[in-house]
Amino acid sequence: MVFFTIALCSLLAVPLLLQPAPTPTPTPNALQPAVTNAINFFEGPREPNDPYALLMLDMAHRRFGIAAFADALQRYDQILATLPDKAPLMRLFRRIADYDNPLQAWDLQEVTEDTDRVTIFALYCDQLGLSDTDYQSMLEQATSLGDYMLTHALLACIWIKENGCEVPLPDGFMENIYHANAALINDDSVVDDLELEAVVFLYLAGQGALVDPAFIDRVIAAQNYDGGWSLSSDTPGDSDWHASVLGLLLLLHKEYPSDSYPPMLAPASP
Repeated sequence: MVFFTIALCSLLAVPLLLQPAPTPTPTPNALQPAVTNAINFFEGPREPNDPYALLMLDMAHRRFGIAAFADALQRYDQILATLPDKAPLMRLFRRIADYDNPLQAWDLQEVTEDTDRVTIFALYCDQLGLSDTDYQSMLEQATSLGDYMLTHALLACIWIKENGCEVPLPDGFMENIYHANAALINDDSVVDDLELEAVVFLYLAGQGALVDPAFIDRVIAAQNYDGGWSLSSDTPGDSDWHASVLGLLLLLHKEYPSDSYPPMLAPASP
């Protein structure tokens, strides 16, 4: 699975012409309605096509106090019980919402996607350890590959830090990975899933200042009528759950700015 490409890991404003129209400039009060519409997209009895979105909605509840998502982990567990073929990865990524989630070693055998390998070891680095230089090489290689490997390398760094782990990295590595993710964001009118992922992970890393405010305007303009987002705003299609949860998280960070947020990973039980 690809988390957040997921999964942790995929995303259209309704097109009026074959060629994308110039991006309208949202009014100053457009942010709050956009947030409300995005929350409504995920609210209700229907479940996301990708259950991993629920782990991000749980984080939205913990970080921003969104009451509509208070039962996200419960909903995730209900889906987990019905998907035995996806159970190993779902059990592993469940730690995002439950820090005390038990690690079952045999589940690691199901981690085959490169994006999952770089993130799962970061998610459990306090238990698995990262002293092996192979992980350092894995992280550096993921960063050099760009695209979703680059964004997931940043996500891994976020989890490593939140878990209190250390990885020997070259001087300037973190600054390079921040700016490399920021470089994924184009200045054209199109908003796509990769850009949304890069932006959200930058905010989760405390690097939202690297994001051009104009991109936020384009995200609001690209929101579909149902409150979600498509994989790419220049391609006709329905709202995608992965792009939509990313769009929501981005707008929540803008709606509720703070110098210090709760961590992405759920805290350990007292």
